[in-house]
Parts: sequence; structure tokens; C-alpha cells
Amino acid sequence: MLQIKDLHASVEDKPILRGINLEVKAGEVHAIMGPNGSGKSTLASVIAGKEEYEVEKGEILLNGEDLEDLAAEERAHKGIFLSFQYPVEIPGVSVTNFIKTAINSTRKAKGLADMPAKDMLKMIREKSEMLEIDRKFLSRSLNVGFSGGEKKRNEIFQMAMLEPKLAILDETDSGLDIDALRIVANGVNKLKSKDNAVVLITHYQRLLDYIKPDFVHVLYNGRIVKSGGPELAHELEEKGYDWIKEEVDA
Repeated sequence: MLQIKDLHASVEDKPILRGINLEVKAGEVHAIMGPNGSGKSTLASVIAGKEEYEVEKGEILLNGEDLEDLAAEERAHKGIFLSFQYPVEIPGVSVTNFIKTAINSTRKAKGLADMPAKDMLKMIREKSEMLEIDRKFLSRSLNVGFSGGEKKRNEIFQMAMLEPKLAILDETDSGLDIDALRIVANGVNKLKSKDNAVVLITHYQRLLDYIKPDFVHVLYNGRIVKSGGPELAHELEEKGYDWIKEEVDA
């Protein structure tokens, strides 16, 4: 599904990614871990097509299609979803209206008519119940006054509604208490299928107790320096990142 080949990227002429190679197949969950400043969020942003990042070399392919010339919106229409580490607030736009606009924008890009209101309401009801979201929550302005847990739960709700091929979750566990983490993780687990894939970006192993990865990759100084199964996350939790740095710098 996703293939990244020798990816180099920078921001404001500062090199961040220094040769990323990664393949994510449909049905898989990949966790990307690493210390602060290693390039995790940059990688997520570059895949999603955020403009401030400059790709200097390499390829990003989604189902064999090169994404190089596609803007972030076009990549979203192709099925890439990015949950932000710090979601923006949009006063005056309700959660429901935002998601309606997002869905119909994607449908328009595919040459489809707007989703009928009856079908939209049914889908909103089903997905909100699945994620244990109160109906009153859906009428609130997007992210305005939301707690950290509410912001993350809302993003998983957006993911559920948009049904992306590739979901990139950038530090979804940041600032969540145990109950919020459980609800968000349960939502992600329910949305996983053999036809989509998930990339989790996290500092901590605790999220991986709830969402089981097939592969764990360690990003350090802009490169994937180690890959393994779920046991690698436990090893990082136990030893920290210093031993990775020592191995790489040796």
C-alpha cells in the first residue's frame, strides 16, 4: 500500500529526513518510535503533503501511485488521513458540519454526488456510538474548549467517517488519561481491516498495549535505524533510547 524509498526531506533548508525506507502493506499496523527531534512528525507531515516540508530526494507511493505532485488535499482524497498532534480550533463550525464538508469534498473529487442526508446521519450515529461519543459533542464547535482526550477522540471519529486507506496517527496518546486512551484505541482497533493500514507515531510503549503493531521501527537522526516486532517496543520502554544511539553512533 505505502512504499517510501530513500526519502530525504528538509524544512527551512534544515535536513530532517535522511534516507527513509519503509513499506506498509494493507492490513498492517506499523509503530514508529524515537526520541524527540528524530523526525517522526516530519515523516507524517511529508507523507500527508504539508507544504512547509521540502522533499529533496526519494519517492512516496500509495498503491503504486507517486504522490510527489499531489497537494495535501489531493492526498487526503486518495485515502491518506493524518491526525494532528495539536488539532486546530475552528469556532462556529460544528463537528458534524465539518465532517459533512470533508466527506462531500472527497466524494466530489471522485466525481460522486453529495452523500444523501439520511445516509450521512445514519453513518454519524453509528460511528459516534462505536466511539462512545455523546450526541451533544457533535454540535460543539470543532476542538473549541475540547480536552486533550476529546480532541483525540474527535480525530478518531473523523477517521471512522472518512474511512481512509492509510491512517497516520501522530502521537494520538499524547495527554490522554487511561480511560480516554482506551476509548481511542478501541476505536482504532474497530476501524482496522484487511483493506486499510495504520501508522502509529508514539514516544511510549503504553499505546501499543492497546493497539498491537505488526512492526515497530525506531527513527533516529532522520533514519530508521532498527525494526522489529512488538517486543522491540518493550525493549525501548525498558532501556530507553540511549542504547539505540550507542549502537548507531558506534
